[in-house]
Formats: sequence, structure tokens, C-alpha cells
Amino acid sequence: MGSILLFLGGLAVIGTWWLSRQGLASKPWLEQGAEGALPEEAPAPPYRVGLLILLAVIGSLFALFISAYAMRMQLPDWRNLPVPRILWLNTTMLALSSLALHGAKRAAERGEMPELRAYLLAAGISALAFLSGQLLAWRQLSGDGYALAANPANAFFYILTGLHGLHLLGGLVALGRTTDKAWRETTTERLRLSVELCATYWHFLFLVWLVFLSVLTGWAGGFVDICRQWLT
Repeated sequence: MGSILLFLGGLAVIGTWWLSRQGLASKPWLEQGAEGALPEEAPAPPYRVGLLILLAVIGSLFALFISAYAMRMQLPDWRNLPVPRILWLNTTMLALSSLALHGAKRAAERGEMPELRAYLLAAGISALAFLSGQLLAWRQLSGDGYALAANPANAFFYILTGLHGLHLLGGLVALGRTTDKAWRETTTERLRLSVELCATYWHFLFLVWLVFLSVLTGWAGGFVDICRQWLT
């Protein structure tokens, strides 16, 4: 358990540093336009802060579940279940979706509407592929006899992946609205904030998924053990 918590603590520090650089230091109310007016995206900081608070709450929830996972796996009735190979393909799909939203953010900043629309579509399709792959993983495990109530390890697998999928599904609602707006707008001016928030949320969920995957595969504990041996 100590190894898992140490690993999560390190990732939390990295995640906090990265999120702190997503616009909180900006002061658009001090930026003047050509005629002294506030820039169009002046209300952006409150939305960014709101998103960061939401991500902190979600991250705390996920951390509690992972801590419970680490404690429960110490009991003798714990039986590890095989990790479906499709999870690696799903990870690739989520990575592509996150990269596509990063591209969408850059396209919005440069005012490239066709590229923005293409990136948004690619992000949505990749995210749907990830969710479909997760359902296939569930089906494969249940077909092999790893039912939800058969073992605590099975239950945690379904809960962790299901909770992550629900948050991604909620993000798809916001992404769908942003994509629909992109087809109704002629410029990217009114889309920059929405795309930025979607990209930040997606990057966060991708980081969370990497943590889940490292815990479910046992890689997290092994990595911490290697670090301990190297330091000693």
C-alpha cells in the first residue's frame, strides 16, 4: 500500500504543477485592446478556476478509490484478474483523442476553423472508440467468468473503469456542444475558451487513466520498488 500511495503522491505533484500552468497566472483584466476595452475572453479565468476546482474534486474521488484498492488487495481473498489486451488499444485511442484536442486548441488560437473542426471530430471519434473498447473489455472479462461479484479485484476493476468512463462520457457532452458550435460559427473567436477547457479536461482524464492502468497492471508498485532500490 505504501508503494502505491507514494506513486500516487508523485503523480499528484506533477498533475498539480501542470494544472497550475493552464492559465491561472494570466490577468486578462489588465490587458487592454486597441481602444482600451477589455479583451473578449476576459471572463475566462473564472471558468478556468471552476474547471480546476472540478478536476481537484474528481481527482480526490479517484485517489480515494485507488487508496481503497491498495488497502483491499492486501487481504487474502484478493485474486488478480488478467488485464485484457484491448486496454492497450483503448489507451492509444484516448491518447489520440487528447492529442487531437491539443491540436484543436492550437487551431483555435491560430484562427484555423477547418482544422479546428477536423480536430474536434477526431477527438470525439477517438473518445467513442475508447469507450467502445472499454465495453468490449468488460464483455471479454465477464465471458471468461470474471463477474462483478466473483471477487473484490473484479469489482474494483469494473468500478474504476466505469467511473472513469462516466466522466469521459460527461466530457463528450461538452465536446459535442463545442463541435456543434464550431459548425455554426464562422470564426474561432467564440470557441477558444470552450476548446481550451475541453482540452484541459481531456488531458486530465488521460493522466487519470494512465494511473488506473499502472495500478491495475501492478506497474505502479514495481516502479516504486525500483526507485527505492536505486535510491538505497
